[in-house]
Amino acid sequence: MEEYRLPKLPYEYGALEPYIDEATMRLHHSKHHQAYVDKFNAALASVPEFRAKVKSAEKLLEDLNAVPESIRAAVRNHGGGAVNHSFFWSVLSGERQSPQGEVSQEIGRKFGGIEKFKEAFSASAAGVFGSGWCWLVAGAGGLEIMTTPNQDSPLSFGKKPLLALDVWEHAYYLKYQNRRTDYIAAWWNVVNWEQVEKNFRLAMKR
Repeated sequence: MEEYRLPKLPYEYGALEPYIDEATMRLHHSKHHQAYVDKFNAALASVPEFRAKVKSAEKLLEDLNAVPESIRAAVRNHGGGAVNHSFFWSVLSGERQSPQGEVSQEIGRKFGGIEKFKEAFSASAAGVFGSGWCWLVAGAGGLEIMTTPNQDSPLSFGKKPLLALDVWEHAYYLKYQNRRTDYIAAWWNVVNWEQVEKNFRLAMKR
C-alpha cells in the first residue's frame, strides 16, 4: 500500500461556521488527523513485507486478525483514526441540506421518520462514554445506529458506514466546552446528505 495521506478537505476550514468553528476544524484536521496518519504509516513501515501486500487501509480494518500482532493495536487505533476522520470530513458540508433519496426513505421505514431517527442517533451519540463515534451503518439487517469506542471502525464489525459523528472532546471542546449535546444538535446543520445517499447506494450496490 502507498503511504496513507492526509486528505485535503473539500471545503475551507471556516465553511462549517457557526456550527463547527474554524479553529476546531483547523486543529482537528491538521493536527489530530495528521497524527493518526503519521502513526499509522509508521506502524506499517515497521513491517515492510506485510505493508507490500496491503490493498487499502479500509481492507486492513475489515480484517484486523490478518494484521501482524506486533502492529495490530496501532492499526486498530491509528489506522482507524485515519480512516474514520477521512470519512467524517466527507459527510460534512457548508451548504444546508435535507435528507434525500433512497436513504431518506429507508431511514423513514427503519426508524419511523427522519425526526425519530435524529432523536435516536443524537441520544446514542450523547451516551457514548468517554471518547468515540456514533454511526449510521448498513449491515445484514439493514440500517442501524451503532457506536464505537476510541477509533474503532464499523468496518471491523462487518458494517458499512453511511454517516459518522466524532464525539471525541477534541471535535467540539473549543466551542462547546463540555456541552456535547449542543455540539450534536448543531452538527445536524452541516450533514452532507448528498454524500450519505451516495454511501447508501454504494453499500447497497445500486
